[in-house]
Amino acid sequence: MKAKKIGAILLASVMAVSMVPAMSVSAADAKRVCFVARASSDTFAAWLTTEMKKQAEKYDDIELTCVSGEGDDNKENGLLEDCITKQYDLVIVQSNNNGAQAPYVQQLVDAGIPVITTNPTTHQNDLDGGDDTSVMAGTGTVDADPIEQAKVSATRAVDEVPENANVVVLKGPSGNYHADKRREAWDENFFSKRTDVNILYEDFANWNSDEALTLMESWVQAGTHIDAIISMNDNMAAGAIEAIRENKDYFNEDGTANFLAYGVDGTAQGCLLIKEGLLTSTALQSAADLAEKNLEYAEKVVNGEMEVTDVNDYVDAPEINADNVDDYIQIYIDNGELTEDDVKAAEE
Repeated sequence: MKAKKIGAILLASVMAVSMVPAMSVSAADAKRVCFVARASSDTFAAWLTTEMKKQAEKYDDIELTCVSGEGDDNKENGLLEDCITKQYDLVIVQSNNNGAQAPYVQQLVDAGIPVITTNPTTHQNDLDGGDDTSVMAGTGTVDADPIEQAKVSATRAVDEVPENANVVVLKGPSGNYHADKRREAWDENFFSKRTDVNILYEDFANWNSDEALTLMESWVQAGTHIDAIISMNDNMAAGAIEAIRENKDYFNEDGTANFLAYGVDGTAQGCLLIKEGLLTSTALQSAADLAEKNLEYAEKVVNGEMEVTDVNDYVDAPEINADNVDDYIQIYIDNGELTEDDVKAAEE
């Protein structure tokens, strides 16, 4: 199973870097920053961790430590409490579940530790359950707009998805801002316009390719052909695609796919699937851009050049499809995340 092998190689290479205890070489008086990632098994979180470490190497006055909550709210919350105990100068938080982590983000704020929340933003209503969707008081954010990310594929799907299609929807973790907002964007920009489309199945796969594969296997066994996979990230789309890779009912006689698949993130794995003709489109959420902005602002905050509450920045969400995927694959080759052999494997 070619894609599974490619995906495993990519994830393994990212995790190998992300799991290493990370401290950049720095001066003795460097400011101590901790990045709390949601899960090392999540390809995007692992990519973001890797990029954070790369960016930290550019700053002699920053000592970066990276830890992971492994997709467990209790573990991530414990890590946030530990950041208070260890008295970090600044903490960058990638929440697994916004509502679950918000009280612990508040503890950091109360302890006088600056907090930047990223991918996703923690909002005020995550803390108090109210209607205020502004960035949580006392914190800053570097993020991407999940509505715009999902809109990229949802808009084109209006014209691409066949009439009376049967589709499946793979959702990220419940309570995660990006997961929830991407799903809302599909309602607004696709399902409201294509009322003929039937959602055959919909479930949480929690950003995880293995969970998506298991769901897709059970859905396919029910016997109704699935015309489109609508996934809130590339990783889940990859798992669902893997479940039907050897199923002749999902491929034409010439080997081309007779299904559509949409993701978000624009990961290296997602780009290879587009190159293979198995993923229709995705929107780039650049971990490199997020990391660059996070470390740039972190340095300014810890050195007193700006207040953390003034940190409010968002990266773009350009579409990646068959027409432009080679450009993005070349970027991944240039930064070492893909090799020419990876691309050849996807083309074979």
